[in-house]
Amino acid sequence: MTDVLLTANHLSVRFGGVLAVNDVSFDVRKGEVFTLIGPNGAGKTTVFNLISRIYQPTAGDIWFDGRKLTAEPAHAIAALGIARTFQNIELFEHATVLHNLLIGRHTHRRTGLVRDLFFTRTAREAELHSRLKAEEVIDLLNLQHYRDTMVAGLPYGVRKVVELARALCTEPRLLLLDEPSSGLNVEETDDMAFWIQDIQQELGITVLMVEHDMSLVSKVSDRVLAMNQGEVLALGTPREVQTDPAVVEAYLGTIDDVSSLRRPA
Repeated sequence: MTDVLLTANHLSVRFGGVLAVNDVSFDVRKGEVFTLIGPNGAGKTTVFNLISRIYQPTAGDIWFDGRKLTAEPAHAIAALGIARTFQNIELFEHATVLHNLLIGRHTHRRTGLVRDLFFTRTAREAELHSRLKAEEVIDLLNLQHYRDTMVAGLPYGVRKVVELARALCTEPRLLLLDEPSSGLNVEETDDMAFWIQDIQQELGITVLMVEHDMSLVSKVSDRVLAMNQGEVLALGTPREVQTDPAVVEAYLGTIDDVSSLRRPA
């Protein structure tokens, strides 16, 4: 299909005797928010690591806009138009918010060492362009107040937004969000939902997300893939997946399991 941006074909990955992902297939369409859900250990982040090229699949392959992603090295992924945030925030704490965002512009640098060293006209123009792009992201995510603040002094919720901002500075076509609401309070999670919708609708960026907060999933997702023990349970709209019997059982157990929890000791 011409509207498919990312395709995972029969992905499997084994770590020693553990089959972490088993024959997982899905397509992510251009312009949608596609979310992976499932209990802890379901294999969601492992799928992210396969797309990011941190892991090599034992079987299967991944295609990104007609290009075989599993044939690319990890350092080439950002330049292809794929950016990622992490569940555990990965920022340069002793640099300002602006400098962290400018680091996200590195994939667009074309000036070379000599021009940068002597700060030629071409290098100055490239630096100005990078700063303008960073300022656009700062405005989008309301980070103006923190622009010149060291990351080490920021609250956790703001750091999550800064990591999102740095990913956006790479100008991705596909944005991988690994549990964006993790550690956030209700108000911050609502803000995150708003920004994800803006990223999708205003910037036209396709979003692939791993998330546990089902209220956030329901608000922003076009389609949801539920996983458990490395396998696909269900695929569909948020409502279809949340009411699927196999998904309910994976989260809550069987009817007998739930009933046993209600019996007095």
